[in-house]
Amino acid sequence: MVDLYRFKQFDDHAECIHAVTTKIAQEPFSFSLALHTGEDRASIIANRKKVSSLLDINDTLHFVVANQTHSDHIKVITKEETKGWEDPEDAVADCDALITDRKGVVLTVLTADCVPVLLYDKKKKIVAAVHAGWKGTKEKIVVKTVKKMIDVFKSEPSDIIAGIAPSIGQCCYEVGEDVAKYFFDMPKAFHQNKEKYMLDLPYINQQQLLEAGVKEEHIEMSGICTACESERFFSYRKEQGCSGRFMSLIGLNPDYALEITERYANHCTVATYGETIDAPTGAP
Repeated sequence: MVDLYRFKQFDDHAECIHAVTTKIAQEPFSFSLALHTGEDRASIIANRKKVSSLLDINDTLHFVVANQTHSDHIKVITKEETKGWEDPEDAVADCDALITDRKGVVLTVLTADCVPVLLYDKKKKIVAAVHAGWKGTKEKIVVKTVKKMIDVFKSEPSDIIAGIAPSIGQCCYEVGEDVAKYFFDMPKAFHQNKEKYMLDLPYINQQQLLEAGVKEEHIEMSGICTACESERFFSYRKEQGCSGRFMSLIGLNPDYALEITERYANHCTVATYGETIDAPTGAP
């Protein structure tokens, strides 16, 4: 059985597709979804197809994968096309955050300790997926992603909900001063252990989302450390260089307009994204 982690607040929005995959011992390569780490390509593609089928969407989905480089580069996806799903050469180049308003496009992030952040503007119907390792966090990639959503789509930060997916926690993320020094202005982001520092990347990304204007009650923390729960999630550190990656994904359900049509047929005008709809009395 495939176990998918989900955020409660995203589940409250039927038009938003999201999931975080987990390890499955019985599946090839423990259900890794990474094509760039040397495993058998056909097996990984089969794993990815299984993820697609589990989303239970009737229409065609276009998955977008980026070639993550620990940068602060952001790409707005404007076309309904698949990128990097079956061929890593076709992935979005040199990019660590993806944004789209296109229905049926599913944005993905691959991790094994780094912080995946999923964003959804519930008013404008915009989704984003962010990969934040310590370098991306240093560059405030989540802040820049929210700003891009504002600049391109006129998003209001107060309308954005965020999910910070499983990632390595402060309990297990030991770094040297060469890394910790970039976060010395946030005393709650680390504690010192002799000459080393225990760094809290999920907390730092949460604080950066607050800085960007996202409401605290709209930020859902998984609270799961991948190193502590390496039987369920891939952890590069705990597994001493594992090649497996789990995937955090988010998109807009292409079936959603159809669902509205079926529910309110012959009663009112069907709404498109961004419009309101008046339901008949007694409608569910």
